Amino acid sequence: MGLSNFHDIKKDFPIFSRQINGRDLVYLDSAATTQKPIEVIDSITSYYKNCNSNIHRGIYSISIEATELYENARNTIAKFINANSSREIIFTRNATEAINLVANAWVSANLKEGDSIILTEMEHHSNLVPWQIIAKKLKLKLNFIKIQADGGLILDNLDDLFTDNAKFLSLTHVSNVLGTINPIKDIISKAHAHGITTLVDAAQSVPHMSVDVQNIDSDFFVFSGHKMLGPSGIGVLHAKKDILENMEPFLYGGDMISNVSLREAQWNDVPWKFEAGTPNIVGAIGLGKAVDYLDNLGMSNIHKHEQELYSYAIDRFSDLKEFKIFGFENKDSTGGVISFSYSDFHPHDIASILDGESIAVRAGHHCAQPLMEKLGVPATTRASFYVYNDESDIDKLFDGLQKVRSVLT
Repeated sequence: MGLSNFHDIKKDFPIFSRQINGRDLVYLDSAATTQKPIEVIDSITSYYKNCNSNIHRGIYSISIEATELYENARNTIAKFINANSSREIIFTRNATEAINLVANAWVSANLKEGDSIILTEMEHHSNLVPWQIIAKKLKLKLNFIKIQADGGLILDNLDDLFTDNAKFLSLTHVSNVLGTINPIKDIISKAHAHGITTLVDAAQSVPHMSVDVQNIDSDFFVFSGHKMLGPSGIGVLHAKKDILENMEPFLYGGDMISNVSLREAQWNDVPWKFEAGTPNIVGAIGLGKAVDYLDNLGMSNIHKHEQELYSYAIDRFSDLKEFKIFGFENKDSTGGVISFSYSDFHPHDIASILDGESIAVRAGHHCAQPLMEKLGVPATTRASFYVYNDESDIDKLFDGLQKVRSVLT
């Protein structure tokens, strides 16, 4: 399946039926959040119209139906990432909450003063700030895998970083700024050889390529629904079952307990002991439907489609003067993300002029300020592609960038 097979997909997404400034919407900000197909939207409205009720508690029909939909979504997601069991899937609000859960429930209980956490210089703030906070609290050290000029990680000194006091590694699978696809399996294998527990921020990989958590062998693995055609407010933490069974909950209250007296409580089984209170039921259902949609397209097809779009964009942009792309320019090494500078034009000015052409791109530091500092720029403009994009969107972006030059010079 190539570019031509994705031309008609826009019709599945209601938002593309509207116009902005008299023009069809060109949406190139899927790294921030994705649009939703009608199947996902219908699954949400169907829940509210037909079986709106709480789950796991009711013995009446619509509660049983809602519980089945919720748990079926868990099963669907487990199969999607090849988890060993659906009980290894915990629903959270997003990848950020999942990272915070691990930081506060596992790292805080297993690391001690003087231990170190290993991160990379390309992390999103969500996979940086929680570790800064927990490091200060526990008097831990933070060490970083550095990046090289082309956007790849410098990996020839991992044995030096993975010393005896290195106990935890948390890194992104795919950079939200550079699109760099990190060799996550090899890095995790080396970390495990040093006895280091691992977490993968997969917010930018799970939506775009086939992912197998058993093959990767990550201990913790997190991603967000809204970046993969699902609703906002739903995310996933995958963790190995033995880790979850020996880990204390992060939140306490209803549904995460099996028995409560006035002075004591016993926790529910995994995964429910980590899902306190009424969860985002409809979010899980919508995410399950989004996974069905992606499965129908085929993740290898989606990845190939984005690589072809990336190559097409690189060819088009080569004709633009003073245009610089940050990171790899080889489609085999990157996801469908292009972060760039254009002459001395400010990214916010570029994005504003493009918006006048009904082209949505992202401008700023992309929640990666340390990476911007490493790149030597305050901000970049970012175009990110997904299943509903095609060559015509890139052609319009190219024309829009020529408009930028004519306006700003």
